[in-house]
Amino acid sequence: MTQWIRHYSGEDDTTCFLEVGADGWAVRQVELRGPDRRPVTAAALDEVLHIRDRGELADMQGYEHRYGLLAEGDVSGWDESDQVVEVPGADFEQAWMTARGAPDGAKPR
Repeated sequence: MTQWIRHYSGEDDTTCFLEVGADGWAVRQVELRGPDRRPVTAAALDEVLHIRDRGELADMQGYEHRYGLLAEGDVSGWDESDQVVEVPGADFEQAWMTARGAPDGAKPR
């Protein structure tokens, strides 16, 4: 079952949205930073695996530069934090579209 969660970190004023698959791994991830909620991550597991399987290091570096890094491993333990809340899929999709639709200058790093 797919789950969508949101985590806020006050240290760097970052809101992280995760789409989590049945295996507990992040399928897609969005990070929005600062008061203007600037997208810094908008990465998808299927895209990362596709690039990795092609074996092109430069392509992977380009993807990570543009879309940031996807959380690795089981993220289901994140829901134990009081700053993590489950959100509707529509909230995740809105964050995803915002991050993916941002002009190139506003994308990660």
